[in-house]
Amino acid sequence: MYEEIIYVVEDPVATITINRPERLNALTARTQVELKHAMIAAERDERVVGIILTGAGRAFSAGADMRSLAEIAERRGIEQDQSLAQLEAQCRNREVDPELRVTWSFIPSLKKPVIAAVNGPCAGMSTAIATMCDLRFASESAVFTTSFSQRGLVAEHGLSWMLPRLVGPAKALDLLWSARRVDAREAERLGLVDRVVPGDELLATARGYIEDLAAHASPTSIMVMKRQVYLHLMRPLHEAMEDTNRLMAESLRRDDFREGVASFVEKRAPAFPRV
Repeated sequence: MYEEIIYVVEDPVATITINRPERLNALTARTQVELKHAMIAAERDERVVGIILTGAGRAFSAGADMRSLAEIAERRGIEQDQSLAQLEAQCRNREVDPELRVTWSFIPSLKKPVIAAVNGPCAGMSTAIATMCDLRFASESAVFTTSFSQRGLVAEHGLSWMLPRLVGPAKALDLLWSARRVDAREAERLGLVDRVVPGDELLATARGYIEDLAAHASPTSIMVMKRQVYLHLMRPLHEAMEDTNRLMAESLRRDDFREGVASFVEKRAPAFPRV
């Protein structure tokens, strides 16, 4: 089904690997559609508690494929690749909150955690994609750059919205204006990256995180909390509190709450249903 990514499910993890190592995993139109399709497939698979996004070879992704960009510049616009119509159609029949409906902002709308396992260079569009993931784990060799100012472009794919929320407005502007290279340790200090580990431990660390969630946390609670965090970023405090009160009342009526209390009292691992 997929030509430019690898999609593997090993309960409780779905791993999506951008698989164009000869091009440093640069993203074509096909790559982007395949990534979205695979993430939605993982969301619908009850075996999957969390999703890992990574790159094949030595790069996470060099961003948009420059050959594709050159073609777009020549045409002065983007034309729909009809060969991707079927995959794109399958991506569309999914309800998404209006605020999270555009481009890569669909990642925060997924009901399952998405971890970007950044294994090497991460540039341009791929930096935007990584920021839209819920967590970012990086190898010690990872390097980030926004790139856009050096291509005569602007901050795209929601980067101007998400990056300031991760690192603050001033640091976001620095990274966007200068497009300077930021290594993994600096990215961690800035708040762009959540964990830095040796390269040979990266995927195991991301997988271990999801396995721990699968063993101890309610998938329904994870889903609701993710929605709370992202949508409440766009709400006044009083609206967020009203929503929280409603959601808490609903959670107290769920079987997951009873199981969570029972497993604590009985000193055993909880057995929460998957979603």
